[in-house]
Amino acid sequence: MSSPLKVFITGASSGIGLALAAEYARRGATLGLVARRGEALAAFKRSHPQNSISCYSVDVRDAEALAEAAAQFIAEHGQPDIVIANAGVSRGAVTGEGDLRTFREVMDINYFGMVATFEPFAAAMVAARRGTLVGIASVAGVRGLPGSGAYSASKSAALKYLEALRVEMRPHDVGVVTIAPGYIRTPMTAHNPYTMPFLMDADRFAAKAAQAIERRTAFAVFPWQMRLVAMLLHVVPRWLYDRVFERAPRKPRAVVE
Repeated sequence: MSSPLKVFITGASSGIGLALAAEYARRGATLGLVARRGEALAAFKRSHPQNSISCYSVDVRDAEALAEAAAQFIAEHGQPDIVIANAGVSRGAVTGEGDLRTFREVMDINYFGMVATFEPFAAAMVAARRGTLVGIASVAGVRGLPGSGAYSASKSAALKYLEALRVEMRPHDVGVVTIAPGYIRTPMTAHNPYTMPFLMDADRFAAKAAQAIERRTAFAVFPWQMRLVAMLLHVVPRWLYDRVFERAPRKPRAVVE
């Protein structure tokens, strides 16, 4: 009888991360869950007594604490089969309005937090010639969305990083999967003041993402309609993109205390 799948997920206290945790719990996986809100992780663990779940109240911007959580998970459960760098934030930010702190926060979490998530596991996966690293990017990384320059830049950086990592890991039989969500029904999108086409429920997204991860799909977009949107955005001429999106509704600026 094969041992349960071991999955390590960041940003697991809400939204996509919570949905992925629930999907893998349903599949009987052993879970390592990371998030800043430890109480939410503890509540998830209590609601899934049938699963082996280790929770770590860690901010992915703290690379040392994240590495320590990774070491604790490995000591308790062994090397994970799947590591999902999901932690992310979306903040409205505008250059010239004093939003530099917001730009830094978004990049630190969405991009550097992804690198820090993979760092403690990558060498062991290479040595063992097994394992899958998964990054949650976004269709928003295809073009720069006005008012969301911080978010688009961070997700664009994630897309390019994951592509480079995929090629680097290929000779070592370590999979790298990029998942690029469109609009998913989560607390992050709940207050967007504009229409969100093809909005997908988080649990349905998680099921689709888990299937793509199992197949080691190099690049997957959900919902599928947003893949067509992303392809169109990628090739539309700059002059047309500028003309259309200069009037597009924008996410309100974040209030950073």
